[in-house]
Amino acid sequence: MKNKRCIVTGGCGFIGSALVRHLVNDLGSKVFVIDKLTYAGVPESLAEAGFDASNLPQRGRISISEKGVSLLIADICDTEMMSCAFREFRPDTIFHLAAESHVDRSIDAPAEFVRTNVEGTASLLQVAHEWWRENPSFVFQHISTDEVYGSLGKEGLFTENTPYAPHSPYSASKAASDHLVRAWHDTYGLPVRITNCSNNYGPYHFPEKLIPLVILNCLEGKSIPVYGSGANVRDWLYVDDHVKALCLVNEKGRDGETYNVGGRNERTNLEVVKTVCSILDELRPREDKTAYESLITYVKDRPGHDMRYAIDPTKLMDELGWRPQENFDTGIRKTVQWYLANEWWWRPIRDKRYSGERLGRG
Repeated sequence: MKNKRCIVTGGCGFIGSALVRHLVNDLGSKVFVIDKLTYAGVPESLAEAGFDASNLPQRGRISISEKGVSLLIADICDTEMMSCAFREFRPDTIFHLAAESHVDRSIDAPAEFVRTNVEGTASLLQVAHEWWRENPSFVFQHISTDEVYGSLGKEGLFTENTPYAPHSPYSASKAASDHLVRAWHDTYGLPVRITNCSNNYGPYHFPEKLIPLVILNCLEGKSIPVYGSGANVRDWLYVDDHVKALCLVNEKGRDGETYNVGGRNERTNLEVVKTVCSILDELRPREDKTAYESLITYVKDRPGHDMRYAIDPTKLMDELGWRPQENFDTGIRKTVQWYLANEWWWRPIRDKRYSGERLGRG
């Protein structure tokens, strides 16, 4: 990947910013970030990649960091702007992560998810197809989710051959975008790779998601909402392990193939919450010495809540040699420690963007 010219859409988001930091700091790649900077786009997440978020460019203009990371604030649905970005940067590849991604928000505003996730992907594919015709080594990499597969019972794992059965507006929009990417490969021959990942966690995670929400509610003494009985199961993947898998697929994966990325770390939501509480009891005990677990409050489940996700990453491991470096116990401790040490990042978000209110009631 060294000196490879990479466009990263959604590069100011959680997974996107982790990918940018890895590409720049560990692999020496040249990176061009495209981000609309919606509520979840946090340019401060690129600070470790040398980007100064205090001096953002105007929309449609490009800013370049001290390490050479370029940022374009733009909407991926703007096909003309995307075409200009490709011509300006001349990419070898694109990592397409820009998406509306929170299931609860998709229940409240499904049209926004269709526009960004479906129409935005189609816009990028159209531009990428034209670029590839002049640059035949170009690769389009699409980053998706295990939620497209629907819900598992108590047994079994998602594989690359599992039929799609999405249940939320979010997962349905991501399923549609996956199908579009495959269609551009099968119809036009565009070199594509698709990855479907399990639940990510780690530093710089926007606090609407479960783990950072629990951490910050604990620190602020607020109740911790647990949907239903907390028995829903997710497979947890540390974000740095995920982005290493993405780069491996980009470098060595086969065109037209899907690779599932999972951590093999299944936990119920309640187990996750209690683990976070236990670590905080150790690292930042409450003044009155009561356990953080006492803040847990069981609330009405969200509509269409899938019971269990679990990914089989055998194909990725056997074909490309990927191995995660973190298990859930090591990764969750690192994550809690990061939030304790980096209030500068999350405090403005908590105060001005999202304070932890319930979303997605239906």
